[in-house]
Amino acid sequence: MSDLPRKAVTRTAKLAALPLGFAGRATWGLGKRIGGKSAELVAREVQQRTADQLFKTLGELKGGAMKLGQALSVFESALPEEIAGPYRAALTKLQEAAPPLPARTVHGVLTERIGEDWREYFLEFEDTPAAAASIGQVHRAVWHDGREVAVKVQYPGAGEALLSDLAQLSRFARLLGPLVPGMDIKPLIKELRDRVSEELDYELEAQAQQEHAAEFEDDPDVVIPQVVHQSDQVLVTEWIDGIPLSEVIAEGTAEQRDRAGQLLARFLFSGPARTGLLHADPHPGNFRLLPPAAAEEEAGQTEENGGPVGSWRLGVLDFGTVDRLPGGLPRNIGDSLRLALEGDAAGVYGLLREEGFVKESIDLDPDAVLDYLLPIIEPTQVEEFTFSRGWIREQAARIADPRSPAHQLGRQLNLPPSYVLIHRVTLSTIGVLCQLGATVRLRDELEAWLPGFLTEVTETVDAEAEAEGTEYAEEEGEPEGEPVQA
Repeated sequence: MSDLPRKAVTRTAKLAALPLGFAGRATWGLGKRIGGKSAELVAREVQQRTADQLFKTLGELKGGAMKLGQALSVFESALPEEIAGPYRAALTKLQEAAPPLPARTVHGVLTERIGEDWREYFLEFEDTPAAAASIGQVHRAVWHDGREVAVKVQYPGAGEALLSDLAQLSRFARLLGPLVPGMDIKPLIKELRDRVSEELDYELEAQAQQEHAAEFEDDPDVVIPQVVHQSDQVLVTEWIDGIPLSEVIAEGTAEQRDRAGQLLARFLFSGPARTGLLHADPHPGNFRLLPPAAAEEEAGQTEENGGPVGSWRLGVLDFGTVDRLPGGLPRNIGDSLRLALEGDAAGVYGLLREEGFVKESIDLDPDAVLDYLLPIIEPTQVEEFTFSRGWIREQAARIADPRSPAHQLGRQLNLPPSYVLIHRVTLSTIGVLCQLGATVRLRDELEAWLPGFLTEVTETVDAEAEAEGTEYAEEEGEPEGEPVQA
């Protein structure tokens, strides 16, 4: 029997209490103001109480409710500070922790899915979870061969609860508006529902993680834990230590923030190019900033010893949600970005119409479309860009203001289904970069990994230059067949 509150009536009542509770606190706040408290003080107190209830309800329910909370947490940097401030701490908690399931429930899942002798697989197993997420929690353990591992156990009844929650949250989407002003929640909930079956399938997750681990095995910048064991509702992977990205956001040094931001952008664009898969759950709880590799530590090149912070690496977790992109990110994204930076309004408009971003029944001014896009793609216009909460709030306010031309034009654009997940992942990653306040050389990553961003002429010249840079050693009198870099 599941320890999750599974009855639809119970879960619906808890979810319905969120907007109703907000309304009640607003009334309470009005009474406080009449009693003489300042509007600013009362508003902050109301928001803090709402944030506390939000975390308590979403965390207790887990399932889709918590999944929504995690998705929303990466967008808080786009909200005005007076709104975002009180929610930030509560939402950040959802990225790293949640009320755990009892040990007896976890043991029951392991017995059912691995066998009565499940303890023989482990030299050690910690009953207290190291982390808890929307559909499962992670326990630290030592595998029978001595490797430290992370044991991900799916909550019993998680699938049923997840679908029920998201169905109910979709109904409440408009009422939930006050919790996250300026954000359209309903499309986000729909997209989360579309991914439910994949995230519940640990076999698919294991395959996606192993493909990434194989590709990035010797990568100096990105670390992907190897899959150790997988069965229905249980996934065992290598354990990786490091600083959770939420901690880097809260108290990391400028160097750590910049390094984490650069590697996050690199992983976003290089992953699809190298594996044909897009990691589609980029909230800070799924990333770690790892200290330098052992070889560098032996050489004394650690940050503590004055070594370069650039040798820190990015650890990536949780491959339960991926987008399958066999050819990498669509070339039209790179082509559109390049044409926009060149000021080719007609070219950009043509590509957007071709891909379905502008429906055939809609007729827009290409120059107006370009004006709409340019502020959003500002980070790609310079060699390096400092992402900030202020910048993303400015973009959000420009697009959300019903009186602005950007808002009016944005309402006429369409998001094709094949781009929905790419769009959400990109926005979420930008949200995390703004939380980090990272200075990132984004153009470097686009030029290296995004098809179409460089012109074909440039790509050809670069390829020819690389070919010319490699001369065969026979020209230098060396043994035949040994390439030498000129």
